[in-house]
Amino acid sequence: MSKTPTPAAETPAPHVPVRMLHDRLLVLPETDSAERQTSAGLVIPATAVGPKKLAWGSVVAVGENVRRVEVGDRVLFDPDERAEVDLGGTDYVLLRERDVHGVFEQPAPGERTGLYL
Repeated sequence: MSKTPTPAAETPAPHVPVRMLHDRLLVLPETDSAERQTSAGLVIPATAVGPKKLAWGSVVAVGENVRRVEVGDRVLFDPDERAEVDLGGTDYVLLRERDVHGVFEQPAPGERTGLYL
C-alpha cells in the first residue's frame, strides 16, 4: 500500500532530542494568524469568539505503539485537549494517537473530492 506524500512530508521533520513512548505523538502545530480576513474583505480580530475549530500540525516523532500515524504526516487535532512542551525554543504539542481526528491525504491527480455544492 503506497502512500502519497503530504505537504508536511515534503520537508524533512526537524530533529527533536526526545524519544516518544507508547502511543504518544509529538506534533509541530501550524501557526495560525491572529487576525483572519473574510472573502469580502472584513477583518476578524483574534479576540472574536467563534465556533470551536480543530487545528493542523506535522508529526515529528512517534512512540513504538503508534500504528496509523507516521513521522511527516499532517494531522488534525483538538487544540483544547493537548499538552504543550518547549524543546529548543520551539513549541510542540504532545498527543495520544487516539486524540488525532484525521490524517491529511493528498487526492490522486484528477480525482475529485466527492463534494458537490
